[in-house]
Amino acid sequence: MSPPVYDWDADEYLTSEEERMIDELEAMLRPPALPMAPYPPKSVLLASGETMVVRQALVEEVDLMLKVIQPLSWVTRDFYDIVSARLFAELLGWKTHRVRDEYCLVGVIDGVLAGIVNGRLFDEKHGVSFHTLTLKRGLRVGSHLFASKMEHHIEYLGQDEVWIVAESPIGHRRWMIEYPLEKKFEVQHELGGAPAWVLTRDTYFKAKSRLVTGTRPVSDELLAKSYPLREPDLRVMLTQIEHTLEARV
Repeated sequence: MSPPVYDWDADEYLTSEEERMIDELEAMLRPPALPMAPYPPKSVLLASGETMVVRQALVEEVDLMLKVIQPLSWVTRDFYDIVSARLFAELLGWKTHRVRDEYCLVGVIDGVLAGIVNGRLFDEKHGVSFHTLTLKRGLRVGSHLFASKMEHHIEYLGQDEVWIVAESPIGHRRWMIEYPLEKKFEVQHELGGAPAWVLTRDTYFKAKSRLVTGTRPVSDELLAKSYPLREPDLRVMLTQIEHTLEARV
């Protein structure tokens, strides 16, 4: 039995009828949901020799991810600020049922969160790519996770195309050029700003052998090590950003 709800403005508990009305209103605020196939976990061998498990995130893991993401909204290098701020809002919206048909995948190395990708279904045949956030740099974690996101849309959700924008030069190079994506400038992406590019089924399968890696099934022992999620040391990631920028210069 849930405890009674307290109205702090009125300084009194809600009546049972008022609580029922709140429940009805909450149901109205939540968007309808399309059936969504699960993403089967896989393992990816990184250049460092470490193994990253890519799996679907749980709503119960959102709070930990928000704790990791929030400090990065002040990091201007490589546009971590806008990506982190938007990803924070998207995951919070997922947790509170304010984003329609959203999913989230995580990359986990020895239980430590290494990266996050998310997106949603626009409808049954069209997907929307939201964000890719790398927390362990230098190992193409973000590229592997983005590829996994495209794999999810095309192979497991059975969609025809995914609409994508980039918010950094690195993202443009990794997604638009590497795949390569097609212009879909007649579509205005939900993130605003630049018009959308599109990954079609044909483009995906042409790029799959080059860019989509991983092994299935994941052993029970390895998968178990990806739970519970542990926070990465953000000081390491910030040092990696500085070293990467120096290398580019």
